[in-house]
Amino acid sequence: MESLHSKNLTKNEALGKSTQEFVDIAEIKDGVVILKNNSLRAVLMVSSINFDLKSTQEQEAIVAAYQGFLNSLDFPLQIIISTRKLDISPYIELLTEQERIQENDLLRFQISEYRGFIKNLVGTANIMTKTFYIVVPFALTEGKKGGFLEKMKIALNPKQAKIEREMEFENYKSQLWQRVDHITAGLSGTGIKIAPLGTEELVELFYNAYNPKVTESAEKIETEKLEMGRI
Repeated sequence: MESLHSKNLTKNEALGKSTQEFVDIAEIKDGVVILKNNSLRAVLMVSSINFDLKSTQEQEAIVAAYQGFLNSLDFPLQIIISTRKLDISPYIELLTEQERIQENDLLRFQISEYRGFIKNLVGTANIMTKTFYIVVPFALTEGKKGGFLEKMKIALNPKQAKIEREMEFENYKSQLWQRVDHITAGLSGTGIKIAPLGTEELVELFYNAYNPKVTESAEKIETEKLEMGRI
């Protein structure tokens, strides 16, 4: 019966099931990514700086601050650069609307010429946008996957087990955010701004990562729009 049922699955259902097996994410809540092995991840969006435009003294100060930050780390972290094709269709639509409502003939002509220039520029040059992230890990005690006694405890008192899991999550989340605060403070001397991604931003980030074709024209998360509450 099982094999017969599996054969009746649609192609999309089978594809979705197989894809889900390769995704390590179990849940996203409270701005924290929970992996299937119960370890936690926080994702920070990081701004960029134009190092070449800095003076020699500023460059030396940035390098020294970054070196001090690296030396202060006692846990691993991951730096990710996301590169995507720049979507300017909303901007083109805005120019088209401005051209339509513009009463001055000269300004209307200039807007039309500018809109054509932007479309040709993007069409001939593959303009990309880069977004920088820092992934902060916190691994739980792997041996807690639970033996027979642990499973019996959950079966006999599921409410209490749920409360204990929530308390454990809050404890580990607090330690994860201590690492986030350490990174934010350590990079503050370089002039880099950091914004932790919330739950909605994390969902959008991973959805875009796993569906690049579908979300190519989706609205991107912008650093300046995020609340810099942990800077």
